[in-house]
Formats: sequence, structure tokens, C-alpha cells
Amino acid sequence: MTTDFLYNFIRQYKYAVLATVSPDNTPESACVGIAVARDLKIIFDTVSDSRKFKNLLLNPNISFVIGCDNEQTIQYEGIAKIPDTNDLDKILQIYFEKFPDGKERKEKWKNMAYFYVVPKWIRFSDFSQSDPQIKEIKF
Repeated sequence: MTTDFLYNFIRQYKYAVLATVSPDNTPESACVGIAVARDLKIIFDTVSDSRKFKNLLLNPNISFVIGCDNEQTIQYEGIAKIPDTNDLDKILQIYFEKFPDGKERKEKWKNMAYFYVVPKWIRFSDFSQSDPQIKEIKF
């Protein structure tokens, strides 16, 4: 399993389920729009008054499930970060390629926030064949 394989798999999808942890250690999940960079960082936006935004400020550990619509899926764990001004343009370029309408949200919505996620662990599972494949990679 290569990073090119993972990149190409993830970029097929526009949405993933994101899991965060609340301040009282309750799991919370949300479907979010995602874009992926070549180095497997995942980029998403949210609003600053959302539960996920508040959760990520207190605990940046997250997980995604990508590709739940078939028998191939990725589980992805990582650390969410708010891009600094040096990284923001690069992050937004990748995100807006996937979500051109994101430019309008950025301009019109005053509470938009952007995150990128640095991977720590990824598992690819393929149950579509008689001999299922499960492969993991740590970063």
C-alpha cells in the first residue's frame, strides 16, 4: 500500500465521517466535505460555532471513515490543525479545487474555519474479494 494508492482512493470521495471528542469525553460524529493533499493531509472546513470546531480546539485528535458506500474503506486517524497564514493559501487551493463553492462560503460566511489533518495511522480494508485485504500504515 503506497501513499499514491491512498491519495487516489481518498480523492475519489467528497465526504467522510469525522469523529471528535467533546469536552466531557463524549464521541461526536459529523459528515464533512474533504479534500486531500499529496502528502495525505485531509482538509475540511466548518463554522466556528460548531461542536466539532470547539472539540478540536480542546482535543485535536480525530478520526475519519472514508468510503462507507462499498466494501472498500479507509479508517484514518490524525491530528487536526488550523493552518497559519503561510499554509492557508496552499490549503485553500487544494480545498477549492474539490469544492469551488467553498470560495463563496469563505467570502460570505464570517465564521468559516479551516483545518488540515496530519495522518498518524491509516487502515485500508477491502472486503470485496474472497480473501479480504487489510493493510495499515503508521506515520
